[in-house]
Formats: sequence, C-alpha cells, structure tokens
Amino acid sequence: MDRDREAVSETRPWPAARVLVAEDDDELRWLITRTLRKSGFDVIEARDGTALLDRAGEMILHDHTLSGIDLIVSDIRMPGWSGLDVLAGLKHSGVRVPMVLITAFGDDKTHDQAARLGAVAVVDKPFDMDQLCDVVLTSIQWKSRAPRAGNDAGRPRETH
Repeated sequence: MDRDREAVSETRPWPAARVLVAEDDDELRWLITRTLRKSGFDVIEARDGTALLDRAGEMILHDHTLSGIDLIVSDIRMPGWSGLDVLAGLKHSGVRVPMVLITAFGDDKTHDQAARLGAVAVVDKPFDMDQLCDVVLTSIQWKSRAPRAGNDAGRPRETH
C-alpha cells in the first residue's frame, strides 16, 4: 500500500467501501479507478454494460443486494447495455444498490429518466475527479443513512 492510500485509510470515516466502475473508455475508466483507489475505495472494473451485468450477476444475493458492492458508477452510453438499461434492470429485479451515472450526453430528458429509475446522481462529462469522489462519498454516506432516515435528506444532487 502506498503512503497516499495509507494516509487516507487511517483518516477515512468508513471501512473500504467497494465501488463497481463501468466505463467503456479505457483511459477514463483507468483514471476514475485510480482516483477512487487513491481516495481509499476498493474498486472493481467493468469495461462496458455487458461486463457490468456479468459482474453484478455474479454478486447478487438472495436478499436482492449485491454482495459487497456499496455503489455502482456507470457511464450511460456503452456497448452492450447502457447504464440506464442496467439501472432499470436492477430496479426491475428488486436489486438494491445505489448507482451514480456519468454521461457526455446529459440533457434534461436523460437526467429525468435516471432520476425516475433511481440513480442517486448524474454527473456530466467532463467532470473533475475530485467532484466525482465527492459524489461517490456522499452517495455511500447517504446509502448508509437512507434506511434509517426514510427520506431523501442528504441525497446527492445531480450535477450538470
């Protein structure tokens, strides 16, 4: 473990949260993964929507949760299945895991559809990696409070 991650590990207020990242652009996926890992997150990668579904399918438990996955960060437009398709499929299956969507095509219709399907946030490209880390952290913190709070208080906001 390098010093940066070690320092973050000692000061972060949560155990290593596991984030599943799906992005078809190899360079952007590498950058997101590297940034989240340096921020203390455990990251699993998926190269597209099909790989995301494969990973999720391997981890779905009988109680309709994803084993050990605290959050999914997914591009919307990817080969195979889009991030919106995956979000809709998980919702339809009753699988409960917060999902942050990222997109270069973030019109109001896309943001509205993502919100209706239950995305905790939509982040428009290009975005600052610190901004994405903040959304991920806020989403994970919101997830841990949501069942007790019973409302959207503190829910991450969409960023255009």
